[in-house]
Amino acid sequence: MSEWRLKVHRIHRMVVKEIRQLFRDPKTKRIIFAAPVVQLILLGYAVNTDVRNVPTAVVDHDGTVASREFLAAFTGSGYFDVVSTSDRSADLGIALDEGRAVVALEIPAGYQADLLAGRSPVVQLLADGTNSNTATIAQGYAAKIVQELGLRIASEARGGLTLPVDVRTRAWFNPALESQVYNVPAVIGVIVLLMCLLLTSMAIVREREVGTLEQLLVSPLSAGELILGKTIPVAGIAMLQLGIVTAVALVWFDIPLRGSAFVLIFAAALFILAGLSVGLFISTISSTQQEAFLTMYLFLLPAIILSGFFYPIETMPPGFRELTVINPLRHFLEIVRAVFLKGASIGDLWTQFVTLAVMAVAGLVLATSRFKRTL
Repeated sequence: MSEWRLKVHRIHRMVVKEIRQLFRDPKTKRIIFAAPVVQLILLGYAVNTDVRNVPTAVVDHDGTVASREFLAAFTGSGYFDVVSTSDRSADLGIALDEGRAVVALEIPAGYQADLLAGRSPVVQLLADGTNSNTATIAQGYAAKIVQELGLRIASEARGGLTLPVDVRTRAWFNPALESQVYNVPAVIGVIVLLMCLLLTSMAIVREREVGTLEQLLVSPLSAGELILGKTIPVAGIAMLQLGIVTAVALVWFDIPLRGSAFVLIFAAALFILAGLSVGLFISTISSTQQEAFLTMYLFLLPAIILSGFFYPIETMPPGFRELTVINPLRHFLEIVRAVFLKGASIGDLWTQFVTLAVMAVAGLVLATSRFKRTL
C-alpha cells in the first residue's frame, strides 16, 4: 500500500474513532443537536433591539382638540403607550424617577392657539437615559412622529395643497426595520463558533486525562494526521448544525435568504475551519479540561463583543476597530448578514472570504506545530 493511502487509512480510522467517542455519550448528542436549536430560539427572541410600547407619562396643559390629536399621533404609532396622565409638571419627574415611565411628554398651555396663529408651539419630551439605546430610539421615533404631524398640519393650513418638499422614506433589505431580521443570522454564527470551540478545545486534553494520548503517541499517526482526525468529524457536525439552525431561522423566524446557499455553505466551511483551529490550539496549550473550558470562554466572549454582533464596529474606539480584523466571527457575520439580507455574492465579499481562508490555514498550521508528540 502506498504512503498516501496509508495516511488516508490512518486518518479514516482516527475519524471513525472520534465519531464513536462523540456519540457514545447521550448527553453529547443532546448538546450537538438539541442545544443549537434551543439557543437560536432563545437568542433570536432575547436579542431584540426593537422599541415598542414605550411606557409614557403625559401632562396636557392645553386640553384642546389639537393637543388630543397630537397625543393620538403618539399612541397610534405603536411606539408609545400612555401609562400615566396628570396636570402637574412635577409628576413627570416622579414617573421617571420611579421607573413607571421611560418617556415623559408635556404639552404646554396655548398649544392650539399657537398653531392657529401660525406659530410653532414648544412641546417637551423627557427620556430616561439609563438605557441610552432605548432613549435614543424613542427620541428618534418621537421626532419622526412630530415631523409627519407637522407636515400634515401645514398641508391642511394651506388648503390641502402639496408642500414644496415631499419626503418619502423607504428602508432597503429590511423594510420593517425589524432587529430580529438583522440579529438572527448573526446568532447562527455565534452558535456555530460556540459548538466548534466546545467540541475541539477539549479534544486533546480529554485524551490526556483519560490516558489514551499515550496510545496515540506510540501509533504511526503524525501530528498532522492526528489534527485532521480531530478536525474532520467536528467540521462535519458543525456543518450539520449550520443546516439545522439555518432551517429554524428560515421556517420559525421567517428570515429571508436572498443570497445563494452555496455562498453561505462555502463561507461557513472556512469559518468552521478557522474556529476549529482556535479550539485545537486551545486544546494543545491546556493541561486539563477545566483549563481548556475557561480558556475557550476567555476567547469566545471578546470574539462576540468585537464581532459587531451587539455593537457596530464603526462606533468602537480606534485600536479596537483594528483588533476586530483578526476576529473570524466578525468576517463571518458580515458575510452571513449580507447573504441573508442583501443576496451578496462571493465577489462582493471576497475580502472577508480571503481573510477567513488565511485564518483557517494559519490556525491549523499553528495548532499542528504546537502539538508535540511527547508527554
